[in-house]
Amino acid sequence: MSNHRFYRKKRTWLKKILPTHSEPKRADYILVGLIFFILIFGLAALSSASSVVSFRDYGNTYHLFFRQLRNGLIPGLILFFILARINYQHWLRYTVFFFVLAILLLLAIFVPGLGTSYDTGARSWLNLGGISFQPAETIKLLLILSLAGWFGQRPKEMNQNFWNGLVPFVAILAIISLLIILQPDYGSLFVILTIALSIYFVAGAAWRHLFGLIFAGLGLFGLLIAQAPYRAARLMTFLDPELDPEGIGYHINQAFLAIGSGGWLGLGFGQSRQKFAYLPEVIGDSIFAVIAEEIGFIFSAALIVVFLVLFFRGMKLAQATQDEYARYLVVGIISWFTLQAFLNIGGMLGLMPLTGIPLPFVSYGGTALMSALAAAGILVNISRQVKL
Repeated sequence: MSNHRFYRKKRTWLKKILPTHSEPKRADYILVGLIFFILIFGLAALSSASSVVSFRDYGNTYHLFFRQLRNGLIPGLILFFILARINYQHWLRYTVFFFVLAILLLLAIFVPGLGTSYDTGARSWLNLGGISFQPAETIKLLLILSLAGWFGQRPKEMNQNFWNGLVPFVAILAIISLLIILQPDYGSLFVILTIALSIYFVAGAAWRHLFGLIFAGLGLFGLLIAQAPYRAARLMTFLDPELDPEGIGYHINQAFLAIGSGGWLGLGFGQSRQKFAYLPEVIGDSIFAVIAEEIGFIFSAALIVVFLVLFFRGMKLAQATQDEYARYLVVGIISWFTLQAFLNIGGMLGLMPLTGIPLPFVSYGGTALMSALAAAGILVNISRQVKL
């Protein structure tokens, strides 16, 4: 009898987290195809961009590539397939938990023996018994789950109220922002704030509150730039890349050289010259410059088009769903992927200042890839329950 009750409870629990039989079983194959196209393209690009650094530092051409597979792709795919099967509504009950977990991860960075900088200048990594990861990448997904759950349980009219909508939203962002500023990691901060504003906008924010937050955010970044000479110098370099080509402008000028060398069709896969210790961060935020150098303008522009199609496909999914919680999740995740992609690519093209943020699904970073694939799994689960 006890075994019967156990299996009955188990079936009841599974029904809660798995899609019901009345829901469409097929995912949006276009959405899945776009994500996996970028993923496979990114892995191929990384295998080339990382070869010189891998051989120089580890004596193995594919050391960093295999590390990306082990630390990012494999756990990310496991999370992707699990989250693609679990009903997204199951996560609504853990809204507060996700926010608390985000705060704890950011606080853990400042605990002696746990937080480290790895010579990047920013204390933005956690080292747990030999396992290291970057909380800022995980925070993006946790904050999306938190804000989507919070807004999803409130009427839109309340979000337009100053005291019940704007003030608590600002308080949430202030806590997250302060902990990221203390690291400091301004690139991730900008992405996180923009994701949050995207969700707030869709949740029915009043225009005056939204514009007020945008101007306040710009003022905050202006203040942060003014407090550090190197940030001001980076901004001046954005305005005039030739201002200091051997100093602060070296990075962007080498990126221009790589992109310009690629021409229409590129130098050929694996034939980049700038990855030979000329271009900084070839496996991180500069990987698009290596891509443009090797495969040229036409194919690198095609990658930009794929990100654009992903954005519009995601927005179509958000529009099609009748569940506000799902809509906020989709908007947050799609904004994360596409906004961060265009910030990264725009920095390489000189359209905006260099921010040091990775190109989603492409740049090296196990935490970033694992988190992005986990978020993609949630997108796929939502698409299985919506008819496009």
